[in-house]
Amino acid sequence: MEFCVFTEPQQGASYDTILAHAQAAERLGFDGWFRSDHYLAMGPGEGLPGPTDAWTTLAGLARETQRVRLGTLVSSVTYRHPGVLAIQVAQVDQMSGGRVELGLGTGWFEAEHAAYGMPFPERRFQLLEEQLQIVTGLWRTPVGDRFHFDGEHHTLSDSPALPKPAQHRVPVIVGGGGPRRTPQLAARYATEFNRGFVSEAELAENFARVRAACEAEGRDPADLKYSAALPTVVATTDDEYRRRVLAAGGNPDTFAEVNVAGTPQQAVDKIGRLRELGAERVYLQTVDMTDLDHLELIAAEVLPHVR
Repeated sequence: MEFCVFTEPQQGASYDTILAHAQAAERLGFDGWFRSDHYLAMGPGEGLPGPTDAWTTLAGLARETQRVRLGTLVSSVTYRHPGVLAIQVAQVDQMSGGRVELGLGTGWFEAEHAAYGMPFPERRFQLLEEQLQIVTGLWRTPVGDRFHFDGEHHTLSDSPALPKPAQHRVPVIVGGGGPRRTPQLAARYATEFNRGFVSEAELAENFARVRAACEAEGRDPADLKYSAALPTVVATTDDEYRRRVLAAGGNPDTFAEVNVAGTPQQAVDKIGRLRELGAERVYLQTVDMTDLDHLELIAAEVLPHVR
């Protein structure tokens, strides 16, 4: 089972804060460091010093880390043209020595699109499928050949399909709770299906739908990685637990109902149940990126018991 740190820098984090967090995750033995791809803080607070661009951040981290996997959970199809995105991800993959993963989704936060002047079309699933086709198609095109695409939203003509990523196949993560289209897209294009912020029962239902979609597409369901993402607060005292939950914007009385929360042993038990449901990777979402002691505690008291 793999364990990744998942962060929300739009809530307020400079690059220096992000770098310290990612390097701590690597030093402590986490398998990956993933960030959201947002440009506007959510909930109370100003999000100072302001947003950081996900792929610019990951390019910096690619040169300032050595081992940890790096990626987005997830980038929105409304932010970048797929041809540009394919170039960005391939370059960051080269810069990291082949450690990049691309999470791609439809996007949902309309307010940030209005704040920064980005179009937010009502229907976005077709955009997502076209972007998945284009990005993976550009990477797969042999050097010397040309890539062409004529879709409803995007047209690419006579593309040299360069540069190529360092990895033979960059992992592509598709996630969400849609009952039909999301499982179908994951089965067709993804290397990993992710579901976040839901109960164990709903997670099991999502995994089952994706496995069924794989079978319908003629793909072995075991060829896909299944993962869960959950807000995480681990503490050894009640006061510490309450402080960390509040820093994450949660309610201390209800936070543990769905999330990875409580004592280290409670976190171990929760992760064990996720494993039983079929999760092969868990993204542990930590919001307060200055609380490196939190990562230390998880690494020391949780990870050794669930690896």
